[in-house]
Amino acid sequence: MSVIVTGGAGFIGSCMVRMLNDMGIEDIYIVDHIQETDKWKNMTNKKYIEYIERDEFLDRLDSFSGKVTHIIHMGACSATTEKNFDFLYKNNFEFTKRIWKFCVENQISMINASSAATYGAGENGFDDKMDIDVLRPLNGYGYSKQLFDQWEKKQVLRPAQYIGFKFFNVYGPNEYYKKGMASVIFHTFNKIRETGEMGLFKSYKAEYKDGEQLRDFVYVKDICKVTKFMMENPHISGLFNLGTGEARSFYDLAKATFESMGLMPNIKFVEMPESLREKYQYYTQADMEKLREAGYKEKFYSLEEGCRDYVTNYLLENYKTN
Repeated sequence: MSVIVTGGAGFIGSCMVRMLNDMGIEDIYIVDHIQETDKWKNMTNKKYIEYIERDEFLDRLDSFSGKVTHIIHMGACSATTEKNFDFLYKNNFEFTKRIWKFCVENQISMINASSAATYGAGENGFDDKMDIDVLRPLNGYGYSKQLFDQWEKKQVLRPAQYIGFKFFNVYGPNEYYKKGMASVIFHTFNKIRETGEMGLFKSYKAEYKDGEQLRDFVYVKDICKVTKFMMENPHISGLFNLGTGEARSFYDLAKATFESMGLMPNIKFVEMPESLREKYQYYTQADMEKLREAGYKEKFYSLEEGCRDYVTNYLLENYKTN
């Protein structure tokens, strides 16, 4: 196999490169847009052929004809707070369309990052077998992902394999440079380290207690395991949810983080910014039936298991060495 990984210096993308290396694959091209960040550190212990700057990639894409078997497209602007929709449209929609067309022309596999943000407030549920045209994302990021999912559905000419993953709330190693967009576990760990306590948003809906808003938190190691399964089963194509299928509260997450650090929970509740209140999701839970029906049998990390592995084997270890 020879693989292009876009976003390969980022959080999920660099974990994909690690997965490929563990599979014995080193014929890898990493595409990213690092600029003045420390994301390059995510590449230092990986084996790959070349790093290609994002803005040069599309000009070079045709030169890879006949040379690669898979494109794992994790590169995107993933900021749910991004207000420049022209930027989102270019980077999350048009860029992805160009990769699709290359994969069609070369009849290779394309594995693409969609997002659970396409489900909007979840008023229609979180079922990846539903008609996606009924979905109404709450932000420009989610809409840019929805646009590609809708465009892809209409295409007659298709890659040899196409997998789209609707990622839910992913956490785990290598998200250290995502700043504000890093997972709640990452921010909770750092907040506890700095202050000894964690603040969670109060609830503004009577049916939810403070801190008991629910999310489907999925460990990045499970993301990689599912991706490996898809690469080993090229007859499977489709748009799939990728969560755990079990919604857990932010309180559970904060408690698990404290306990993974060997500390007693010290959790307080704070006001949610008014700018978030109207667009805030109180519940997400992936329907995982479609993935199971496709043949994926592996057990997912529980929130406690994933948090313990992440905190003890990565976050605390990094803290010791810094």
